Amino acid sequence: MVCDNCQKKVGKVITPDPWKTGARNTTESGGRKVNENKALTASKNRFNPYTAKFETCRICKQKVHQVGSHYCQACAYKKSICAMCGKKMMSTKNYRQSSA
Repeated sequence: MVCDNCQKKVGKVITPDPWKTGARNTTESGGRKVNENKALTASKNRFNPYTAKFETCRICKQKVHQVGSHYCQACAYKKSICAMCGKKMMSTKNYRQSSA
């Protein structure tokens, strides 16, 4: 669960999406160029295990699986916060947020 501001920080996939509407990496949406080698041009979006450091969750101290995130997916869901910045996404007053 990522907020709108952190959506642009999330990594992109090299292969195009088969579902065209709403896809960020198709030629129609302007996300890709024709005959572009994404393996060479998308080095900043590519995962590098030597430079990327996985943080620990600020709530449960578990390793986070997404680079740049401060909260694990389970804690972000339970608290209804953005996994990257911690901004409150919605009110959980009338919900039972459990991961089980």
